[in-house]
Amino acid sequence: MSTFACNVTRIKVIEPIEGADAIELAVVGDYRSVIRKGTFEVGDLAVYIPEAAVLPISLIERMGLTGRLAGKDRNRVKAIRLRGCLSQGLVYSVVTDSAGVSQMSTPPYEPMCFVTIVEGEDVASILGIVKYEPIIPAYMSGEVYNAGQLLTVAYDIENVKKYPDVLIEGEEVVFTEKLHGTFCGVGILPEKDRNDKHIYNRLVVFSKGLGTQGLCFTHSERNQGNVYFRALEKSGLLEKLRLVLQFSVEEVPFFVLGEVYGRGVQDLGYGSNEIAFRVFDIISGYRGDQRAIPYDIAKIWCEEMGVEMVPLLYRGPYTKEIMLQHTSGMETVSGNSVNIREGIVVKPTTERRVEELGRVILKSISAEYLLRNGDITEYQ
Repeated sequence: MSTFACNVTRIKVIEPIEGADAIELAVVGDYRSVIRKGTFEVGDLAVYIPEAAVLPISLIERMGLTGRLAGKDRNRVKAIRLRGCLSQGLVYSVVTDSAGVSQMSTPPYEPMCFVTIVEGEDVASILGIVKYEPIIPAYMSGEVYNAGQLLTVAYDIENVKKYPDVLIEGEEVVFTEKLHGTFCGVGILPEKDRNDKHIYNRLVVFSKGLGTQGLCFTHSERNQGNVYFRALEKSGLLEKLRLVLQFSVEEVPFFVLGEVYGRGVQDLGYGSNEIAFRVFDIISGYRGDQRAIPYDIAKIWCEEMGVEMVPLLYRGPYTKEIMLQHTSGMETVSGNSVNIREGIVVKPTTERRVEELGRVILKSISAEYLLRNGDITEYQ
């Protein structure tokens, strides 16, 4: 699952920029970041500061970036294009002495303000860097209760550029379209986990942020107008799950995860005046031992329940080239290609796990989406 971190890592490659005398590209993982020429060499340790990082003024000044970052306070890292090259994130210098000890300059950046660091360490807190969290609008909030983290899902997907070697060339995968909306989880709990204080007390509904904390929306009149209940009711899924509750004998929680999208949800509205819900994953189990249902089985379940899944763009052998071909382009939801595509989600048709990531599921985000202008929104 996705984590925000500013890790000490190694520069994998230095790439030239055509026609540029003063800048070049540092490659970290599969991310590329514009740097001053000669600042780093291949194999150097550095701190990679990702997109959505909010930097303190002292660090911004230290890096010579005053007035050059995004956001109203000019302190947020965002993807940019320089000399035709997509630059994602920032690279901060690390000093390694002859004995192999690595140090990093830290606030208040006086001559003796250095701290010893090691490869792989997350130094975000040391540098005073936090993740940008937009203020959640009222239509995405509501009355909540504490169901407990065991009975919800903490869900996010890492970028393939962070883990470029996890997908195996030739393995069968599916690419589904990543929709620009808001995460919505709905689950059925076992009878033994019912909470008698709440109507439909075995049916839980949560946003991404609430689910991570173990919180759920109450089934109260106050919440019936929020975007999650409206979309679930419109899709018919909520009513069908209420019927399932009468017969279900699950021994572990069962969660349907999807995207609520449409006009007013985010800046990409998909040409509709209505909001809608589409499923992208089904998860079962308690937190700490949750497993995803394979794509083919999830597809059958959705067909039987009469709910739509996010669009399938490709199924077949994985190659990086095919992935990049499908990452950009226009969305396929509206039927009229009214928006650019946010990107794709890639997962093997046979579920598997790896030590460094956990479940193998990754996202590939289009440059056009990252660089779009206007009144953009990034609610979760």
